[in-house]
Amino acid sequence: MFKNKSYIGISFIILIFGIYAIPKIVDRVKNGDVVKGNRLDNVGAKTSKETKLLTIGAAPKFELTNQDNVKVSNQTYKGKVYVLEFFFTTCPSICPKMNMSMLEIEKTFFGNPNFGIVSITIDPKHDTPQVLKDHAKLLGVKSSNWNFLTGDRDVIMDLSNKGFNLYAGANDKVSGGFEHSGLFALIDKDGNIRCRKDEFGNPNIYYDGLDKKGVRDIQEDIKILLAE
Repeated sequence: MFKNKSYIGISFIILIFGIYAIPKIVDRVKNGDVVKGNRLDNVGAKTSKETKLLTIGAAPKFELTNQDNVKVSNQTYKGKVYVLEFFFTTCPSICPKMNMSMLEIEKTFFGNPNFGIVSITIDPKHDTPQVLKDHAKLLGVKSSNWNFLTGDRDVIMDLSNKGFNLYAGANDKVSGGFEHSGLFALIDKDGNIRCRKDEFGNPNIYYDGLDKKGVRDIQEDIKILLAE
């Protein structure tokens, strides 16, 4: 007798569940929402606010001479997304790694007319246009939108330290005679410095050219800017 009552009770619960739940399931199937839910909706989803890159401000203006003895300025890159660095050809420490990172970036975007690279020497006394040309050849640079620039030393140091706020300076006590940042700047088609936020919501103004994550991040953000 008790057993029969248990069956009746269970059947009643199933009936109530069906009356309440089945119409909702049908509605979700019709709307294509079967796989959605509060937790699943957030997996892999990025709001426009999360993916939007920050605009730091206009990049400093420059006009220098490239490896072909041609004047190149920020206006040369108007309408293009580009990455900018400060380096020198005889650097025995971080520059070779920066070179490899830039070559990786060049390879990713090779052939895209809307992307370019700017490498500015902080040792213009040694790094003449011909030296820069030989250096580009040694690296195996293929892009016509990758310019190696030289010019007046004081102008370049001001551009690095005061313009971009990327440290560079002479130091006879270090190997190579110069110190400088290993960071890359990312500039959009309108000539603005762009960047992403860190985990705390603060701007990561520059990208680490010595770090795999930094190189991966800048490539991801280049793609975003090219699509804008």
